[in-house]
Formats: sequence, C-alpha cells, structure tokens
Amino acid sequence: MIHILYRGSTSACFEIGGTSPYRASESYTVFVDGEERLSADTNVFSFYGLKPDTAYRIEVRFASGRTEALELHTAGETCALSVRDFGAVGDGVHDDTPSLQAAINAVPDGGRLIFPAGTYLSLPLSLRSHITIELCAGAVLLGSPERERYPILTGLAVDPVTGQEVPLAAFEGLERPAYQSLLQGAFCEDVSIVGPGTVDGNGQNGDWWRDFNNFPAARPRVVFLNRCKNVTLHGVTVKNGPSWNLHPFFSKDVSVLDCFVTAPKESPNTDGCDPESCDTVNIIGCRFSVGDDCIAIKSGKLEMAVKYKAPADRYTIRNCLMEFGHGAVTLGSEASAGVTNLTVTQCLFHATDRGLRIKSRRGRGKDSVITNVLFDNIKMDRVLTPIVINLWYNCCDPDCHDEYVWSREKLPVDDRTPQMGSFTFRNMDCTDSEVAACYIDGLTEKPIESVTLENIHISFAPDAKPDRPAMQEYAQPRCRLGLYLDNVKKVRLKNVSLEGVDGEKLITGSCESVETEGFDLNAV
Repeated sequence: MIHILYRGSTSACFEIGGTSPYRASESYTVFVDGEERLSADTNVFSFYGLKPDTAYRIEVRFASGRTEALELHTAGETCALSVRDFGAVGDGVHDDTPSLQAAINAVPDGGRLIFPAGTYLSLPLSLRSHITIELCAGAVLLGSPERERYPILTGLAVDPVTGQEVPLAAFEGLERPAYQSLLQGAFCEDVSIVGPGTVDGNGQNGDWWRDFNNFPAARPRVVFLNRCKNVTLHGVTVKNGPSWNLHPFFSKDVSVLDCFVTAPKESPNTDGCDPESCDTVNIIGCRFSVGDDCIAIKSGKLEMAVKYKAPADRYTIRNCLMEFGHGAVTLGSEASAGVTNLTVTQCLFHATDRGLRIKSRRGRGKDSVITNVLFDNIKMDRVLTPIVINLWYNCCDPDCHDEYVWSREKLPVDDRTPQMGSFTFRNMDCTDSEVAACYIDGLTEKPIESVTLENIHISFAPDAKPDRPAMQEYAQPRCRLGLYLDNVKKVRLKNVSLEGVDGEKLITGSCESVETEGFDLNAV
C-alpha cells in the first residue's frame, strides 16, 4: 500500500508500504496521469512542479509486474511570488539578503515564495507563519561566510513591561546567546520549505569550523525552529552547517521528509537533525551523511529541564539512510527532560561509529527519564559498534571529567540522577562490525530497567581495528567484543547470533536477571 506523507500545492511525498529498510523490496516506475515521471528503488519518493488545487492519478508499476494506484489532489494557495520580483539577483556574489527578507515579509498568508534556479547569497533570514518557501531545481540559498555580519541573539530577552522572559536562542542544551541561523523561525506556524533545491550553510568557508570555542556566541544552525508548530521540510538538501544543520527546538508537529542532510565527515559538530524538547516529530525517507551524529534527540540540560519540563516525546524515524558520523540515531546527552515514545524502524546505517546510541551521565537529573524506546528492523554495515547505552558520557560539560561523573562507586540517588527505563532492539542485521556488538553500561546506583535484544545477527569484519565503544573516562579500546551489559536489571536475549567474536560472547556485570532463548554461547 502506498500512502501520502505530504501534500503541498506543487509537491507531494509518498511512502511505499513494506518492511524492507530504506530501499524497496523491488524497483518501480511512477506515472502521473499516464506520463512516466521517475524510476526509483527507495521506499519514499517525491514529485515537484505540480499545479495547485489539481487532481492527479498516481500509478506505481513494480518490477514484478504488479501495480498500485492512488489519487492525489494538491493543496490550494492564495498566490505565488518569485524572489526575483523583489530584486534578488541569484549570482552567488551579490548580497540578496534585503530582497529575500522583503519577499518573505510580503508574501500573503497561504502563499508560496519561489526561489528559481540560481545561487542566493544571504545573511540570516527570519521565517513567518502560513507560507511555503519553494527552492526549485538548481536553486541554492547560500549562507554568507562573513561571521561578523551575523546578528547575535540573546538566549533570553526580558519583556520590559511584564518582566516575562522571552526565549530566543540556545545551543547544546542551554539558553545562551547564539548567532542567528540562516533560516530561523521563531513562534511560527504552518510553514513549509519544499523543493529539490538546496539550503547551504557554507560552513566550510569563513571561520565557522575553526576556533569556534572562542566565538562570542554559539554558532548558528542552517535551520533553527524555536517554538514553532506544523513545520514541514520536504525534499530539500541541507548542507554544510556552521554547526548543527537542522535544530527544531521546543516545537510541535515537525516533519522532515525525503531530505538529504550532508556535511564532510571531518567537519566539527555538524549533526544532521537535532530535535530538542519537541512534541511529535517525523523524520521519514531522509538520507544523512555528516560529521557528527546523524540524528540526535535532545531535551536540554538540567537548568532547562527544571524550568520547562519539556521532554522529547512522540518521535518517529523511518526509512532513513545514515552514513558516516559518530552515531546514526543518538539520544542525549543533553536529555535532562527525558525522551519518551521513540520508534526507529526500517533504517539503513552505513559506516557510522555507532548505530543506535544512547548517552547520558550523572548530573542530567531525575527528570531525565528515557523510556519506551523501540528500535526495529534495522540493517547496519561497517558500523563499529551497533548498540551503545552509555551512562558515563564524558563530553560537552565543564565538569565532564570530574570524579562525580566517572566514579564506579554506588553514589546516592538524588535529584541529579538520570533514569533509564525499557529499551527494545529487534530484527537487526549488522555486518562487518569492528569494536563491539553491544556495549551497555548503566549507572551503579540506578541500573537500566530492562534491555531486550531479539532476532539480531551481528558479524565482525576480518580486518576489524580496536577503538573505544563509548565515550567514557578510562574506557579501554576493544575489538570484536561480544555483548557487554553492566548495571541492567533485566536482560532478555532471544534469537541473537554473533560471528567472529574474540573471547566471550556474553559479558554481564551487575545484572539482576539474564534470560536467553536461542542464544548459543559456544557457537562460532
């Protein structure tokens, strides 16, 4: 069954039903009103250049001979305007910022702003509600490399009449001054950014990737959505962020569909998409190839969690391809308000350092409850360590190397102690791993409640090289390590097979119960 993920006025996104991760079980050709439009083999596909308020018949013909058809009626719109009508040049040299911002401000509610083919050099732009921005094929919105011209937004402004705080900027779990992002939405709703064009943060130019710890403010993202509602990114390429590429922040109903998010593998902190303290996020049919975590789910550090108590809730990640980067799908480490109701399914991971990665530490707080997390139907290739849960994370905080963080003593459970609930990993096929099959290390005083591994096969590469499976103090390099679990109350293994392990296949430390079914400790 094929269903519609997004229906705009000129573009639409579709998903093919099935169980095959990212790629369809067979190739197919798509026809629109009888005319061949594309051939593909991925579970998600898109069309652009459609007409508003128009009915179409979509027919998908699969290689096996079967066909499926459905009706599409595109959305209506009030009008369409071109940025060229506002004086935008699009030659990649002229500063188009004033023209582009004027166009965004002028387009009526329900209208569409068109970026024709061209390169539009720009400083940060502010989004507004009830509009669609369409980047046509060959259109590039290019961030200026001139850092000194980027506005700096304060983390918290104060209403001079009421004294009420107004949150404006944040980075790495703290409300703090930050350079305005290239596309920044604040308190917007009903916004779509669509099309086969590109939003390029241009981080490789200027000094964004050099000496950034000495900047007067946090680096911008390519797209930052602060407390927005009903925002869709469909089809666009987002690349080369000065830091993170996509950062939905305290937003609701955010969809990222059939997008390509990319940055060089060696670029610093260029996460793909980091939705933070959001309610209902769908990331479907996307490809990530970045220099840090492909997707990192966050909910702030302790100060923000105590203040707002806004967890990351109801996230779906499906039919995505993650390449390179530190982690394919990561939770934390700034997750002090918790992560609940997360489902990751039908994804393909290639050559990331870690596959499914959860990281936290003492000090994240009692509201940092991560639970009801399901990872299902995942394929991994050349992923160094497929599964990591690390409660001793030693990065990104001034006190990250303190004894309080790394001590293996059973410390008192207090308001600073995070909690890990239930985690299910099932239907996973991982080939050519190198460091460890699974590395799960809970807190001594607050063990992880339960971990289930079911229908999982992991094999190691013959040329595997040692490395640290998790970022924690005094961690030793490992190579072809089996299943390592410590400080977990309940472990359940069902139909788990490992190939090429050096040493014991199952290493359990302080685990209250370990149930195994279909797991042979002695099999090769």
